[in-house]
Amino acid sequence: MLTTHGSRIAALAVYRPARLVANEELSQRTTVSPEWIESRTGIKTRHHADEQETIAAMAAAAGEKAVVEADIDPAEVDLTIVASATRRVRMPGVAPEVASRIGLPNSGAYDLNAVCAGFTYSLAMASNAVRLGEARHALVIGAERTSEWIDPNDPDTFVIFGDGAGAAVVSRSETAGIGPAVWGSDGARHEVLGITEKADGREYVTMNGPLVYKWSTATMPDVAHRACAAAGVALEDIAWFVPHQANNRIIRTLTDNLGLPQDRVVNDVVDTGNTSAASVPLALSRLKESGRATPGDKVLLLGFGAGLTYAGQVVDLP
Repeated sequence: MLTTHGSRIAALAVYRPARLVANEELSQRTTVSPEWIESRTGIKTRHHADEQETIAAMAAAAGEKAVVEADIDPAEVDLTIVASATRRVRMPGVAPEVASRIGLPNSGAYDLNAVCAGFTYSLAMASNAVRLGEARHALVIGAERTSEWIDPNDPDTFVIFGDGAGAAVVSRSETAGIGPAVWGSDGARHEVLGITEKADGREYVTMNGPLVYKWSTATMPDVAHRACAAAGVALEDIAWFVPHQANNRIIRTLTDNLGLPQDRVVNDVVDTGNTSAASVPLALSRLKESGRATPGDKVLLLGFGAGLTYAGQVVDLP
């Protein structure tokens, strides 16, 4: 018979590609100015991976640092989940390779594709495995190379997306450090955001920005309230809000619609861009590194994007 325990995030770590791409560089390759990019998206810089910085390499780098930070025996990591939507290789999955690169000899491993909600979905699955005793520790990684899929002739996507990886170790806890996930989808709108083939025969990310903005800002506040209720906390108890880093306009509108102070939202998109499944762990790590937060602070996570998929949960900051 399975016995339930609590779960918590024991450690966080990130990998940001070395190459930093500023708006000035992008403006030389497009018809838009640096000022236009920043005013439309809030983004000033983003990281683009080189040939060696594959999804597996970035995920393994972040994951290894998280395992070291958690100060646990790698042999006790029983599950590895890699959330990613931008791999060109369909089979095999990348998670087994990542577990092997890190040196996790006993880890089950699988990929999860919920696009921008991938990390929040994966965190929920890892939390459930730890709570039920199916894993002593679980490693969750969001890793993306969105720069491979952006059309340089489409400023609506070319200026937004970046690359990177963020990882979390989920461990057993006497208390509930990871609240229940509130998730869902709206597949009737799957065409709003995705990777499609264009006239030149290549596949690129395409997006109906106005519809994404309207859907996310109208739908996600209710998800946030439900996530807080599921965790047994009031929205007023939330110390920090870490939404998917879609763009600055969506983040600010969501924060306003929730009635949260703007100084309590983590805005990593300015420096990192939209990194899909990697955006929530990258932003959460940015919060921890900033020194503004205290371990144990209640943090509302909210992932949403292509599919359309979404998931939110309340976690304690490690």
